[in-house]
Amino acid sequence: MQLPDAPWLHDLSLRRVIDALRTDGQSPRIVGGAVRDALLGIEVADVDIATPLVPKEVIRRLEAAHVKAVPTGIDHGTITAVADGHTFEVTTLRRDVSTDGRRAAVEFATDWIEDAARRDFTINALYADPDSREIFDYFDGLTDLKAHHVRFIGNADQRIAEDHLRILRLFRFHARFGQGAIDADAVRAASTHANKLMALSRERIADELRKLLSVANPAPAVQAMIDNGIFATFLPEIISDAGSKLAKLIEREQLSASKASVSRRLSAILPVDAAIVEKVAARLKLSNRLRTDLMHLATNAKSDQSARQLAYAIGPENARDLVLLNSEEQNWREELASLQDWEVPELPVKGGDLIAKGLRAGPVVAKTLQAIERQWVAETFPAEPRVREIADQLVAGALRDDKKA
Repeated sequence: MQLPDAPWLHDLSLRRVIDALRTDGQSPRIVGGAVRDALLGIEVADVDIATPLVPKEVIRRLEAAHVKAVPTGIDHGTITAVADGHTFEVTTLRRDVSTDGRRAAVEFATDWIEDAARRDFTINALYADPDSREIFDYFDGLTDLKAHHVRFIGNADQRIAEDHLRILRLFRFHARFGQGAIDADAVRAASTHANKLMALSRERIADELRKLLSVANPAPAVQAMIDNGIFATFLPEIISDAGSKLAKLIEREQLSASKASVSRRLSAILPVDAAIVEKVAARLKLSNRLRTDLMHLATNAKSDQSARQLAYAIGPENARDLVLLNSEEQNWREELASLQDWEVPELPVKGGDLIAKGLRAGPVVAKTLQAIERQWVAETFPAEPRVREIADQLVAGALRDDKKA
């Protein structure tokens, strides 16, 4: 079988790297995701290259070809080649010497089958000759790819023992590439070893969770993770019906052509409780931006304000997320439409206007301005003439109160 021809295979920067690594006896091969995605008809984003050359020789050859070589993971055989602004990971064939579930000690090898055997899933252990486009498949990955079946290479327990993160990768890869039920042996092994996720850094777990929630439809995989106790060690707060709630959200996203949002989808599977959300964000060491968005969604989830009022308070994107998450079935489309092409307005009255109306500069101006803003928002942002009426009424009241004082 051959890799389908495509423009990316003829990219001049890729060809520079390939030519630099070519030997008399053997060419480097494209490996992993690029091969898998090309066969599935998915746009190839990143190209990884495997070679029997040891890292020092890889660096020597790249530099001789005027290609920048960055030793990003040289201890594990990985060099990043930078050609014409494009990056390619070049990795020497390897075999595992020892693993502890978090990192592996490796030896460099010359056997392609040994290198393939240490990878996680059969669909990720496909290699292709960059010239002939011939595909090399040592563990029946082509059959699994055709069946949309995500299966560990060899013994599932051993693969997970080598790298505990593969538990989460199983569900993410099934959500993205799989169809039907998840591989039974893989799920059994993942469930059996789920407590080993405690050994991983929170950052690695959070990164996998973000990737899972970013696929087109992670709902069935998320529910399978709940059912098999995968979340217990790092996200015990997840709601029991997260799969169905996420499915409902994704249906609305699709109907409204809304892009996937990690904060929106993560909010869907957590309790509506700001304290819990803050606890989860701290545990997973989420970014400040993601944490802020999650808190906005949690604290305003039960608000009775309109979409536009929410947009004024917490921004249009967060308001849009709340509509998709919480609006009633009969009016969510209308609420979402109200945000389309709507620009958040600015209160047309300033402190100086109130002073000109007779208020003394100081706290009373700020207090009255806040009262005007509250009324303006409550009336859903009426035009300036109405705002002036509101201002006149509240300034008159403030002046009366000032005289009484």
